Amino acid sequence: MSVASVVIPAHNEAATIERNLAYLFQDVWPLELDVLVVCNGCTDETASRAREAVAGIRVLEIEDPSKAVAVRVGNEASGCFPRVHVDADVVLSGADLRRLIQPLQDGGVLAAAPRRVLVTARSSLAVRWYYDVWERLPRACDGLSGRGVVALSEEGQARVDAFCEVMGEEDLAMTEAFAPSERVLVQDAEVRVAAPRRFGDLVRRGVRAAAGDVRVTRATARLQRSSFWRELCGAVVHHPPLIVKVPVFVAVSAVIGVLARRAIRTG
Repeated sequence: MSVASVVIPAHNEAATIERNLAYLFQDVWPLELDVLVVCNGCTDETASRAREAVAGIRVLEIEDPSKAVAVRVGNEASGCFPRVHVDADVVLSGADLRRLIQPLQDGGVLAAAPRRVLVTARSSLAVRWYYDVWERLPRACDGLSGRGVVALSEEGQARVDAFCEVMGEEDLAMTEAFAPSERVLVQDAEVRVAAPRRFGDLVRRGVRAAAGDVRVTRATARLQRSSFWRELCGAVVHHPPLIVKVPVFVAVSAVIGVLARRAIRTG
């Protein structure tokens, strides 16, 4: 019997899906994980390569390219907990996944995420400077989102599902649905996240994330803006060298905000 289920939404990830799945199954005994890859609106060979990567992986194909829809489909088809949500483009080993779900199995917390290692070696200077600032913000340091991996207990999954009904955005719900005492960052579990290479890639990724929460109220938006500036000032106070990079971070954030609002207006 599987000790955890893994839901992987994958949209046109043929270039890396085989490698990442093979890495996930390192140091894992047969049937330990129930892995379900949901190929959402793919126009490449993601599905066939996922089926060929490791024996026993289940692969579903849906026409809708929405990640949120893919996650819901994966949840409905998965049968055990803890439930681990993994982005198709991040690198997580089976050993790290095992360490990640341990706090959920022990009880006391409802959600867990790994330590993030952001890979920026191939990124442009502007992208690196943006992430140098972003990684100093409390929302990036302490939150569950932005890591590409979140593990949930059965109660935690129910909490996220209920929260999404109100907020309409999966990544936001992963952090906001839990009090700090109900979630944990597992420092001895590591996920490797590749940063965008170019400025345009960074903006597109940011717009997708920012435009996801289409139900956010104006009051909540004002609160988020106020929190943004407080966190940014706090990061500079604690790390003065960031002051040179802050203009890049603010400019990118402004561009993302404008384009996200446009995307919301146009549907």
